[in-house]
Amino acid sequence: MKRAAFYALLPVAALLLPLNGGSGTFTSKAHAEDLPPAPTLTKEEFERAKTLYFQRCAGCHGVLRKGATGKNLEPKNTRKLGTKKLARIITEGTDGGMNPFSDIFSKEDILLLAKYIQLPPPKPPEMSLAMMKKATKVYVKPEDYPDKPLHGRNWKNFFLVIERDVGKVAVVDGDKHEIVAHLNTGYAVHVLKSAEKHHVKESEHPGRFWYTMGRDGKLTKIDLWQTPDKMVVAETKIAYDARDVAVSGDGKYVVGGGYWPPHFVIVDAVTMEPLRVISTRGYDINGEYVEESRVAAVYTTPLQTSFLISAKELGQMWQVDYTDLKNLKIVQMQTSKFLHDGFFDPTGRYFQIAANASNQMVVVDTKDWKLEAIIDVGRKPHPGPGANWVDPKCGPVGGTVYLGEGKITTWGNDPKGHPDQAWKVCYNVTLDGPGVFIRTHPNSPYVLADQTKSPDEEVRQSIYALEKKTRKLIGPIVVTEKPGYAAVHIEFNADGSEFWVSVWNRTDPKKPNGEIVVYDAKTLKEKKRIKGFYTPTGKFNVSNRANHVT
Repeated sequence: MKRAAFYALLPVAALLLPLNGGSGTFTSKAHAEDLPPAPTLTKEEFERAKTLYFQRCAGCHGVLRKGATGKNLEPKNTRKLGTKKLARIITEGTDGGMNPFSDIFSKEDILLLAKYIQLPPPKPPEMSLAMMKKATKVYVKPEDYPDKPLHGRNWKNFFLVIERDVGKVAVVDGDKHEIVAHLNTGYAVHVLKSAEKHHVKESEHPGRFWYTMGRDGKLTKIDLWQTPDKMVVAETKIAYDARDVAVSGDGKYVVGGGYWPPHFVIVDAVTMEPLRVISTRGYDINGEYVEESRVAAVYTTPLQTSFLISAKELGQMWQVDYTDLKNLKIVQMQTSKFLHDGFFDPTGRYFQIAANASNQMVVVDTKDWKLEAIIDVGRKPHPGPGANWVDPKCGPVGGTVYLGEGKITTWGNDPKGHPDQAWKVCYNVTLDGPGVFIRTHPNSPYVLADQTKSPDEEVRQSIYALEKKTRKLIGPIVVTEKPGYAAVHIEFNADGSEFWVSVWNRTDPKKPNGEIVVYDAKTLKEKKRIKGFYTPTGKFNVSNRANHVT
């Protein structure tokens, strides 16, 4: 049975980065006596392997192979295993959450990768502010923005859908269930965000402007009031590889977080001009210097004039006051490694983020700028945009699924109203396999979870509904039975009457190869299938995101 991998893709642009070395063959310079001899690759083989690693492996193991969600792949470790064993691991995957790559790579490419990771990693170049400014492009000048929507549609119930493998975002009419546009954005967009209602005035139309972050570091600005051919109004580039973006509470700035170079960049939200670059290299919670300290998550704090920056490998959350860019106030909170993705509690005060390789959820208090709690949970938590709801016994709770096991974990997140339950595990529910996303809506009786990381294809193709009042699982709900396809990511429409699930396969990203299945949120029955997508993954409903619905 084939197994599809849900792995972070690194950008095509990164494949062009120069190597540390010249022509000829490539071998390890560090030839310790207690390690087996290193393999030898031709320049062509090295370039091919470097491409494969950047595309499929570096997101979890790091550009410099120091490890994070995935294990350390430096030669001192990989050469002990040898080519044959490494090739078997790449082929079959591991119980620790690494997917098998037998359906992604050929046997020849797997062998090439097994040799490549026994050699020293090439170090990519840096990126200056001047380079970022040079990459900035404006397609529609701000003074030419329309003062009302030009398309006659209910843009507040639009969905923005990531079409990962073709570097596009689809705009979908949530009322009519039809695709409005396919917009050119960054490669393998990871996240889209907009200014939220509690940040800006209603007259400023929260949810109108969206900012996408591609894994090639391209930051794109979208105006949903434009006609489809002009919705992309500007772009810039803040890194070679990146993951997240956020909009300041006053609407003046956008912040983008880089994987490489490891830094975050503050950008003018109107003109898209990069303004400040701040490195996240430094000393981790154990006092060790980390060169590749990537920024995985960036968020705007609802109650403060600040950004939250996760320094993944440092194990630190940084809260950054953006009111004075020349004199930035940055508070570095010592938390836990390796910080990946998270979400706020309903009050907007507490940010709950997965330290996935540490098997913990970290909670920071953004009102008091300090660490609030660390919760020990299961193997590699991954909440995605997360879910908050009210449990009949524990009161308000948050929840996560896992990359490393099939389970939903909930914890109390209301220290004011339910202090005895706060930041303690409330209950666990077992799923058939590991997943990537959990989602709910205040008007829905259910919490939905995917199982996209399961090694079993049938499990990957289904989701579960957790009934909030009874804690009972309903399902599995089979989303697709097409061989090679998987169900991933759930998003509700504006009023919570529907939830949408992506179905994707990346066999041929040049052709429409995916669909979105629309379900009735109360009966859990299928309503419609919207076709014509290119590897649809994450979906973002304008009203839900603008109103901070989790």
